[in-house]
Amino acid sequence: VGLHSHGFWRPKPLLDTARFTPSFNSWRRKNHQDSQALWKHEAVQKYLETLSKEYQQVSHQLSADSLNDFEQRALRRRCADLSPIAAAFQEIKEAEREVQELEAMCTELDSRDEKQLLELALEEKESLDKKMNMLCRKLFQLLVPKEKYDRSPVILEVTAGRTTGGDICQQFTKEMFEMYQSYAEYKRWTFDIVNYTPAEIGGLHHAAAHISGENVYRHLKYEGGTHRVQRIPETGLSSRMQRIHTGTMSVIVLPQPEEVDVKVDPKDLRIDTFRARGAGGQHVNKTDSAVRIVHLPTGVVVECQQERSQQLNKEVALRALRAKLYQRVIEKQLSQEQSARKLQLGTRAQSERIRTYNFTQDRVTDHRISYDARNIKEILSGKEALDKLINRLLEFAEIEAVTQYLENLQALERGS
Repeated sequence: VGLHSHGFWRPKPLLDTARFTPSFNSWRRKNHQDSQALWKHEAVQKYLETLSKEYQQVSHQLSADSLNDFEQRALRRRCADLSPIAAAFQEIKEAEREVQELEAMCTELDSRDEKQLLELALEEKESLDKKMNMLCRKLFQLLVPKEKYDRSPVILEVTAGRTTGGDICQQFTKEMFEMYQSYAEYKRWTFDIVNYTPAEIGGLHHAAAHISGENVYRHLKYEGGTHRVQRIPETGLSSRMQRIHTGTMSVIVLPQPEEVDVKVDPKDLRIDTFRARGAGGQHVNKTDSAVRIVHLPTGVVVECQQERSQQLNKEVALRALRAKLYQRVIEKQLSQEQSARKLQLGTRAQSERIRTYNFTQDRVTDHRISYDARNIKEILSGKEALDKLINRLLEFAEIEAVTQYLENLQALERGS
């Protein structure tokens, strides 16, 4: 942000990452990437100092009598953007001073008589470290621009892969779908099953659900991709041989804005009805209430079989079709926005293995952030452990966006 040569204020976005290309890996290779590590980086300190000074300058400018209405509105908007950042910056600086004072005190407390006091000081320092990390996370969330669809509900689809291990993929797909269903309950979201195609031996071939609630897409957008399972099947020859099988399943997460304005010509649709195969009572299994819609120009296929009424299933399927067609527009926009990011989180590329669930070692590994979590059952329960993993992904993506902006800002400064 700055004053135009003619005197009026010209605001710029806080983090306009779309304008830059990434070019700085050395810092991340040398440092564990978390909020506090990024906070201590010289470029971050310099940038935040600049924003803090700008906030003071803007506040001072607002008191000038020579500004016209347009200039005042622009300044007020910029002041509103900068105020929470400047406040968070000062709050972190204050917490940092408290940590430094405690560290200085701890170096002096080395005699036996002061051992208890030293333990109390170390506990206080640990508490302050947690506070610092929380404040840094809050600050970077303020800096990172919110994605357009973060608050949108989603359509989540799961599909079993193929393996020589028989039903291992279908069973894993069922467990994953139930995990997301439990996670929706944990987050107090609404989870409506749209399609459910069970496998013959207790597993799941394919399923889809509409999930709505607070910030659903924000939390689930990095779940899209290929999930790998490694386990010894519970039944069959391979279980007696104690042979580990590897299988995959895929997750697709489609943001579904409340108003999806996509025109669909009825002439472009082929609508088929069939008998429902999933759970839902005797009625759905005795009538041709299930609906399959094929969009002929694109080949996109949607199904719905969960409602009792064929008409209701058709309406749900049409909404899902519009969401899928709209997703093509969204995917193009998201790929443009994220093409410069090194991490490539959120591409939802199905060929990319994003996570491995190793049952024999009781470990879940997210390959994008090199993060290991123990206790697979806790993850698959869809509660606190899964929420922790998802929030770790969100934090990493926020740090990645801030790092990308600052490193390119440095490149621009060197170039000029």
